Amino acid sequence: MNKKYIVRLSGKERQELVTVISKLKGTSQKVKRAQILLKADANGPNWPHHQIAEAYLCRLKTVSNVCKSLVERGFEITLNGKKRDKPPREKLLDGKQEAKIIALRLSEPPKGYSNWSLRLIADKAVELGIVESIRHTTVSNTLKKIK
Repeated sequence: MNKKYIVRLSGKERQELVTVISKLKGTSQKVKRAQILLKADANGPNWPHHQIAEAYLCRLKTVSNVCKSLVERGFEITLNGKKRDKPPREKLLDGKQEAKIIALRLSEPPKGYSNWSLRLIADKAVELGIVESIRHTTVSNTLKKIK
């Protein structure tokens, strides 16, 4: 298989990768990326992708993606990973609200119902003033945490 993205590392980059691997400096993903880049280096071992994937117990696509990232994005982003474009979503419920919803779920269901449904809990939480509005999916995610 012809390599589409050729990895060529400078001496400084190679030394940084060796340091990351020898000191296990960083996350396991960072160490694995460093190992892949060192073995794929055209000025070094220049292993074929399938051999790298076998040696480091990863998929062939992972090796290809790391090499592609180096060529397209550069050394730093490839080694350390891309930062998030958007921060993670803020929590929809605070701890007290979550506790009240869990307590509601554990209470007796309303007359005419044998069990609480997610939509029923959401409606009741709004009715009791626990929250202004809530979707049944948020109730589901809250209840999943306690199982």
